[in-house]
Amino acid sequence: MPQIEIRSFTYADVPELQEIEHDYQTGQVWQMERIFDEGQVMITFREIRLPRSVKVDYPRSFKLLSEEPDKEAAILIASSDGVPVGYIRLREQRTPSSAWITDLVVKKDMRRKGIGTALILAAQEWASARKIHRIVMEMQSKNYPAIQMALKLGYQFSGYNDHYYPNQDIALFFARYLR
Repeated sequence: MPQIEIRSFTYADVPELQEIEHDYQTGQVWQMERIFDEGQVMITFREIRLPRSVKVDYPRSFKLLSEEPDKEAAILIASSDGVPVGYIRLREQRTPSSAWITDLVVKKDMRRKGIGTALILAAQEWASARKIHRIVMEMQSKNYPAIQMALKLGYQFSGYNDHYYPNQDIALFFARYLR
């Protein structure tokens, strides 16, 4: 893993953060199936392998970073040699005593090197310091790499919202209680 420093966001970071590629590649997705039967509704998700890897666009405008930074509870930056290589955005108390990870982005050439994990661990420390007891991560059902990372870090599937993002994608929610 490269030497990474985790620090707080500054407005000077915005131009470099907006240059980070927000799209990702995936060869697997969580597919949702709904079955409506008299007296019951069944929702299932199953992992499916796609015939080929596809590029998935980020579900929301990352220009919001420069337009709405004061609405965030925290934006933490991962930097290598003083250059931002990723960030995580959290919102506090969307639900009682919870923090919500809305964005986790790492430069393409720095992915799969532990930077996303380092940002999540820093977010957990940030939340614990504020006596927040639960963190929820949101992600597209297409974001198989993020799903795998959430599961690896002890997060459990806790729900979904159909048509959640501006592009109408399904959001999956994974949560973890903090000690």
